[in-house]
Amino acid sequence: MKKTTGQNRAITSTWRPATQAIRGGTWRSEHGETSEALFLSSGFTYDDAETVAARFAGEAEGMTYSRLQNPTVQMLEERIALMEGAEACRAQATGMAAMTTALLCQLEQGDHVVAARAAFGSCRWLTDNLLPKWGITTTTIDSRDNDAWKAAIQPNTKVFFFETPANPTMDIVDMAYVCGLAKEHGITTVVDNAFATSVLQRPMDYGADVVAYSATKLMDGQGRVLAGAVCGTQKWIDEVLLPFQRNTGPNISPFNAWVVHKGLETLELRAMRQSENALKVGKFLEGRVPTILHPGLASHPQHNLAMSQMKACGPIFSFVLDGGRKQAHQLLNALQLIDISNNIGDARSLMCHPASSTHHGMGPEGREAMGVGEGMIRINVGLEDPQDLIDDLDQALKVAGL
Repeated sequence: MKKTTGQNRAITSTWRPATQAIRGGTWRSEHGETSEALFLSSGFTYDDAETVAARFAGEAEGMTYSRLQNPTVQMLEERIALMEGAEACRAQATGMAAMTTALLCQLEQGDHVVAARAAFGSCRWLTDNLLPKWGITTTTIDSRDNDAWKAAIQPNTKVFFFETPANPTMDIVDMAYVCGLAKEHGITTVVDNAFATSVLQRPMDYGADVVAYSATKLMDGQGRVLAGAVCGTQKWIDEVLLPFQRNTGPNISPFNAWVVHKGLETLELRAMRQSENALKVGKFLEGRVPTILHPGLASHPQHNLAMSQMKACGPIFSFVLDGGRKQAHQLLNALQLIDISNNIGDARSLMCHPASSTHHGMGPEGREAMGVGEGMIRINVGLEDPQDLIDDLDQALKVAGL
């Protein structure tokens, strides 16, 4: 592979984010292609046996096996790290592979985790069901309450784990306070930043140690592939995460990595436009539904905190109907333009009923404790004309009696 300026960290680290999203992590073969190449290879060959030995010993650079390195995957990792302001990144097969890896690579029997109550259902499954099997305990708290973080710390607390904004309640975490508190006590913060991406907020700017992603969402942005990523310091990635990943294998395929890599080129354009559209749709719904949870609206109780941490509040928000599941399903079934789907971050507008989809597995008591009621609906606002979305919601609300 030819060395390019896109591979020179001393140069790329000085570029602004929009340039990094286009040029960062660019390698070129001897053909000089403009669009990054796709390397669909599980293994690699060597000129001699000594080269093999040197690479496996870590004494020479180069590929050995696609579970450990792949040119296409490494281009994606370099670009995500640059955009995140991180020293290093390792791509994962899915978003949940990223969350699982980010936690299990650093936890062991006897450790304790403090986790936010409001989270994606599968993330709560990790803390509520998987970690206890390995003797790892979790205290679940209201992540909006700074005092709750401090009160939950135990002598064996190893990790703070949260997402902000949270899925689907849109809780906002005061990252500067929580990450600062963690550092005071030698605790590692793991932040799920999938709802925002580095375009809208960079948790490491507020002291986060590890940032994890479902790159399936906004990074791809078109509902095509599954992908994940974990960012951190070079030392943490190499010494803590990599031994777990190389021996358990939650690796992304080169094709999926290539798709996400190309998606990053338009991430800022999509995220900002979708945020604008979501704000317009949110303002319409604010006058029509009993409760709306949109951090970009002044009515949100954490609006000021959200705007102090985020460039924009993203395409995703929730609202709550008084008529419970029946009324929520009536509204969804009446949609003519917006799709019913449990995905988010897509360029198409999507809506779902979390209680019967993404958070179904938590059970009624678990959902109630999190704040996910039967009348809650989550919406991902896409790139369509916002007035068409408003018109569709208007007619669907009328069908649902609103």
